[in-house]
Amino acid sequence: MAYIEMKNSYKRYQVGDTEIIANNDVNFEIEKGELVMILGASGAGKSTVLNILGGMDTNDEGQVLIDGVDISTFDEKQLTYYRRDDVGFVFQFYNLVPNLTAKENVELAAEIVKDAQDAEEALKAVGLERRMNNFPSQLSGGEQQRVGIVRAMIAEPMTLLMDEPFSALDAISRKQLQELTKALHNEFKMTTIFVTHDTDEALKLADRIAVLKDGEIQQVATPSEILAHPATAFVAELFKGGAVHA
Repeated sequence: MAYIEMKNSYKRYQVGDTEIIANNDVNFEIEKGELVMILGASGAGKSTVLNILGGMDTNDEGQVLIDGVDISTFDEKQLTYYRRDDVGFVFQFYNLVPNLTAKENVELAAEIVKDAQDAEEALKAVGLERRMNNFPSQLSGGEQQRVGIVRAMIAEPMTLLMDEPFSALDAISRKQLQELTKALHNEFKMTTIFVTHDTDEALKLADRIAVLKDGEIQQVATPSEILAHPATAFVAELFKGGAVHA
């Protein structure tokens, strides 16, 4: 059994008289310690999948198995504990507390979990040893997102969820944080699910890529497999000219 499994998962939204199917019979598996990129255009259903896996939303049908436990059956109290103890989130917008320093933002997250890492040591590990006493307004976007990554990882969660975390950054900061993400993943082997619309980013970071289109999974495979054997014409066009990164 895989560490994470979505089985026949549906998510529907009612907008007036119209039913929108955000996730349409989604099926995939993620092994423990993998970095899986969920790739697709805006509106493909990527963030919906991520929110369901993180217990921030619930599906309407199907199973969501985390280490053999179906979180789709959880009540609100169980979901609260799950989000607090088992999942770390990194969002596109940093969501730092503006009147707390970088260190205090991380310490605030550490207070609500057991056996958290040391905030200072964690910030040093991502190159912020000279910035930990700065407030968010005194940090660049890339530095703020480094704080966000540390905050998400401070409790060593079972799963790290990243929702287009670098899309608002300049090209240099984006490249630096992609390299940091890969390095941290190689070091800690934390199961990581990373949503992106950037094909090159997916090829650069992923152990495997899950391609979504209109709420449906098109293919789940390694970068090499997708480039060599795209499952659909859509996947072939999406990765046309792409290359696996060393």
